[in-house]
Amino acid sequence: MAANEEILGQFLGDATFPVTWDAEIEKAFFWVYDDLHCPHPISPMFFDIGGWWLSCDHMFRRFGTPFAVDWLAKNVNGYVYTTAIPADPDLRIDATEYSARYGARVPRDATFATTMGAYLDTVLPVYGRDFADWWRDRLRPEMERNFAFLEARLDAAAAMTLADAACLLEDAIDIHDRHWKIHWMLNFAQLSATLNLRAVMEKHHGRVDEALLGRLQNSASDRNWDSIEALWRMKNEVRDDAELRTAFAHDDVAEIAGALRATDCGRRFIADRIEPYQREFGWHAVWSHEFVFPTVREQMEPVLELVRGYLTTDYDFPSAIEAMRRDIEAASGEILEGLSGDALDEMRAANAVNVRMAPLTPDHHFYIDQGANAHLRLVLIEVGRKLVDQGRLDQPDDVMFLRYNELRGLIGSALALPARDIVAARRAEREAQHRLHPRDWVGTVTPSQLAFPYLVNWGYPDRFYQKQSDDTRLISGLGASAGVVEGIARVVRTIDEFDEVRDGDILVCQMTNPAWVVLFTKIAGLVTDTGGTTSHPAVLAREFGIPAVIGTSVATQRIATGDRVRIDGTAGQVEILREEPAESPAPAPATAIGR
Repeated sequence: MAANEEILGQFLGDATFPVTWDAEIEKAFFWVYDDLHCPHPISPMFFDIGGWWLSCDHMFRRFGTPFAVDWLAKNVNGYVYTTAIPADPDLRIDATEYSARYGARVPRDATFATTMGAYLDTVLPVYGRDFADWWRDRLRPEMERNFAFLEARLDAAAAMTLADAACLLEDAIDIHDRHWKIHWMLNFAQLSATLNLRAVMEKHHGRVDEALLGRLQNSASDRNWDSIEALWRMKNEVRDDAELRTAFAHDDVAEIAGALRATDCGRRFIADRIEPYQREFGWHAVWSHEFVFPTVREQMEPVLELVRGYLTTDYDFPSAIEAMRRDIEAASGEILEGLSGDALDEMRAANAVNVRMAPLTPDHHFYIDQGANAHLRLVLIEVGRKLVDQGRLDQPDDVMFLRYNELRGLIGSALALPARDIVAARRAEREAQHRLHPRDWVGTVTPSQLAFPYLVNWGYPDRFYQKQSDDTRLISGLGASAGVVEGIARVVRTIDEFDEVRDGDILVCQMTNPAWVVLFTKIAGLVTDTGGTTSHPAVLAREFGIPAVIGTSVATQRIATGDRVRIDGTAGQVEILREEPAESPAPAPATAIGR
């Protein structure tokens, strides 16, 4: 970051969103609100040991990236903001990791940024060529062995002492760290493949077709589809069994669970279908980048909700996955249209790498973003249970409101700290933080910081330059899935509101993750506050073929449940056509206008 670089924008705090700067140097950086992963106030434990940013220095070191060498996080009013660190040997900036002061890793060599680009260009083609094989043959089996170890230990947790559980926690932290290092190997290789494809599209077609690029980043063979297939099979079993259909006819998921437990048929369905699904696919929470939310592994109600959603729509898995396969094939043909000779060969090669990498997006969520975090949560819960048994905490998830070293101190001695008072205060603080509306970014925006390639996942730089109309009925965002549709808006902020979503609604939310997939079988369109064209809501909207506008920053503030809206997923525009009460009688159904 050059000292004389142009300042494009600056926000250092105000009365509505104050910012505490730990050092003057922090003010010079562009800190982006991580609403992509952590849209809610963050727990102290997750900030200390769970954050994706903790292993980013590994990625930058491994690839020798000239544009950044580290990625730091800052807690602002309970929300996570992150910034990329340039390769400046004179830079000194601190953060906190594992309850310790962490100085950003910067090179000593002043020529690093100008010399490492050639190294990066040399090794990246190898990752594009071979990483999918590394993943299949070496990295995925390694992660599966790690999970098997943790799950076996968790199954035997009742026989553990507190000291045993504490040691298992350190193992889980090490495994979490290793999986995230694999994540960054994969993620950077995949990002590079995408950026290369964009560059080749620009070179030979004169522009980047975002809709076509999005279709090419879809996958028809991954762990997400495996999970959907398992749910579809359960749906079919319920559909074809009168006793199970009766149980699933209840409106409330808790009533469905009670009805299943009341009959031999229902109990067999739980034991033979639900519980195996939980053991294989339940390692995620409604928000995976946090420890406070229970996982599907711990509660079967989310699975029942998914099955019921598929039953209501009679979701057809074979047709859906075949349509996805055909669309990927069609898109792979469309990108080659009008090309010949070297241009054709270059485009075909760039897309071949992209298509090989595409399944690794949902797969790395399964094994890392969801799986690694969920396994670490369950180990923390076991530590919490031991502390409750010894009278040091009131409930197992109290551990999430302690810092890492506070927890270790409490494990060592019940007298180490007033744990109950600390937990109560932090729970109350987190509730208060929920009432804040975080800003999209804080600090100082400069061209070099805005150009950090990874920010495309948050919708930047477009999101920075995006200006909302003075007419509050018009909302601008990023077109993520093509098509135009009109319908009734349903604003959803928590999983508790999933039951309120009706067939044909336009879902309006802050962000989605795999736990929200059940809603995509119902909705006619999607609008989000955050995300870029490669983010989860964008990918899922394209997979389900529904128009989507993402990265608006303001949708959940301007749109209310019951409003009739028109969304244009090609142009990235949303219009509130009519404001109406949330419980308006017989709302007009969604209308598809075109794609």
